[in-house]
Amino acid sequence: MPDIDNATLIEIEAAAFRRLRQHLMEDRADVQNIDLMNLAGFCRNCLSRWMDEAAAERGITIGKEAAREMYYGMPYEDWRKQHQTAGTPEQLAAFAASHPAPDDKA
Repeated sequence: MPDIDNATLIEIEAAAFRRLRQHLMEDRADVQNIDLMNLAGFCRNCLSRWMDEAAAERGITIGKEAAREMYYGMPYEDWRKQHQTAGTPEQLAAFAASHPAPDDKA
Protein backbone atom coordinates (compact mmCIF):
# COMPACT_ATOMS: atom_id res chain seq x y z
CA MET A 1 0.00 0.00 0.00
CA PRO A 2 1.36 3.44 -0.83
CA ASP A 3 2.38 5.73 2.00
CA ILE A 4 -0.71 7.93 2.36
CA ASP A 5 -1.33 10.27 5.27
CA ASN A 6 -4.56 9.82 7.23
CA ALA A 7 -6.23 13.01 5.94
CA THR A 8 -5.64 11.97 2.32
CA LEU A 9 -6.90 8.46 3.05
CA ILE A 10 -10.10 9.93 4.52
CA GLU A 11 -10.53 12.08 1.40
CA ILE A 12 -10.08 9.03 -0.83
CA GLU A 13 -12.57 7.00 1.21
CA ALA A 14 -15.07 9.87 1.18
CA ALA A 15 -14.72 10.20 -2.60
CA ALA A 16 -15.32 6.46 -3.01
CA PHE A 17 -18.44 6.70 -0.82
CA ARG A 18 -19.73 9.65 -2.86
CA ARG A 19 -19.15 7.65 -6.06
CA LEU A 20 -21.02 4.64 -4.63
CA ARG A 21 -23.89 6.91 -3.61
CA GLN A 22 -23.99 8.51 -7.07
CA HIS A 23 -23.94 5.10 -8.71
CA LEU A 24 -26.86 3.85 -6.59
CA MET A 25 -28.85 7.10 -6.82
CA GLU A 26 -28.28 8.14 -10.43
CA ASP A 27 -26.76 5.36 -12.48
CA ARG A 28 -28.74 2.47 -10.93
CA ALA A 29 -31.78 4.02 -9.29
CA ASP A 30 -33.66 1.12 -10.90
CA VAL A 31 -32.05 -1.38 -8.53
CA GLN A 32 -34.40 -1.91 -5.62
CA ASN A 33 -33.24 -1.83 -2.01
CA ILE A 34 -34.57 -5.35 -1.49
CA ASP A 35 -32.34 -6.56 -4.35
CA LEU A 36 -29.34 -4.90 -2.73
CA MET A 37 -30.21 -6.50 0.61
CA ASN A 38 -30.68 -9.92 -0.97
CA LEU A 39 -27.42 -9.76 -2.92
CA ALA A 40 -25.11 -7.70 -0.75
CA GLY A 41 -26.67 -7.59 2.70
CA PHE A 42 -26.98 -3.79 2.71
CA CYS A 43 -28.98 -1.13 0.90
CA ARG A 44 -29.37 2.63 0.59
CA ASN A 45 -31.17 2.75 3.96
CA CYS A 46 -28.21 0.97 5.58
CA LEU A 47 -25.87 3.59 4.14
CA SER A 48 -28.01 6.39 5.56
CA ARG A 49 -28.14 4.59 8.92
CA TRP A 50 -24.34 4.24 8.88
CA MET A 51 -24.07 7.98 8.24
CA ASP A 52 -26.29 8.63 11.26
CA GLU A 53 -24.25 6.22 13.40
CA ALA A 54 -20.95 7.80 12.29
CA ALA A 55 -22.29 11.22 13.26
CA ALA A 56 -23.45 9.90 16.64
CA GLU A 57 -19.96 8.48 17.28
CA ARG A 58 -18.74 12.06 16.90
CA GLY A 59 -21.39 13.49 19.22
CA ILE A 60 -23.55 14.81 16.38
CA THR A 61 -27.27 14.04 16.40
CA ILE A 62 -28.81 13.66 12.96
CA GLY A 63 -31.60 11.11 13.37
CA LYS A 64 -32.98 8.45 11.07
CA GLU A 65 -35.19 10.60 8.83
CA ALA A 66 -32.68 13.45 8.51
CA ALA A 67 -29.92 10.97 7.67
CA ARG A 68 -32.13 9.41 5.01
CA GLU A 69 -32.84 12.82 3.54
CA MET A 70 -29.11 13.60 3.54
CA TYR A 71 -28.40 10.33 1.72
CA TYR A 72 -31.33 10.38 -0.72
CA GLY A 73 -31.13 14.12 -1.38
CA MET A 74 -34.87 14.36 -0.74
CA PRO A 75 -37.37 13.10 1.82
CA TYR A 76 -37.31 9.30 1.85
CA GLU A 77 -41.03 9.09 1.08
CA ASP A 78 -40.46 11.12 -2.10
CA TRP A 79 -37.70 8.71 -3.17
CA ARG A 80 -39.96 5.74 -2.49
CA LYS A 81 -42.78 7.22 -4.58
CA GLN A 82 -40.43 7.98 -7.46
CA HIS A 83 -38.29 4.83 -7.51
CA GLN A 84 -39.41 2.01 -5.25
CA THR A 85 -41.67 -0.78 -6.40
CA ALA A 86 -43.40 -3.42 -4.32
CA GLY A 87 -41.29 -6.49 -3.66
CA THR A 88 -42.16 -9.55 -5.68
CA PRO A 89 -43.01 -12.77 -3.84
CA GLU A 90 -39.59 -14.10 -4.91
CA GLN A 91 -37.76 -11.02 -3.57
CA LEU A 92 -39.66 -11.16 -0.30
CA ALA A 93 -38.97 -14.89 0.11
CA ALA A 94 -35.26 -14.39 -0.58
CA PHE A 95 -35.17 -11.55 1.96
CA ALA A 96 -36.95 -13.63 4.60
CA ALA A 97 -34.54 -16.50 4.03
CA SER A 98 -31.41 -14.36 4.26
CA HIS A 99 -32.60 -12.00 7.03
CA PRO A 100 -34.55 -14.05 9.58
CA ALA A 101 -36.50 -12.20 12.22
CA PRO A 102 -34.65 -11.98 15.59
CA ASP A 103 -36.96 -14.66 17.03
CA ASP A 104 -36.06 -17.01 14.14
CA LYS A 105 -32.28 -16.95 14.74
CA ALA A 106 -30.75 -20.05 16.23
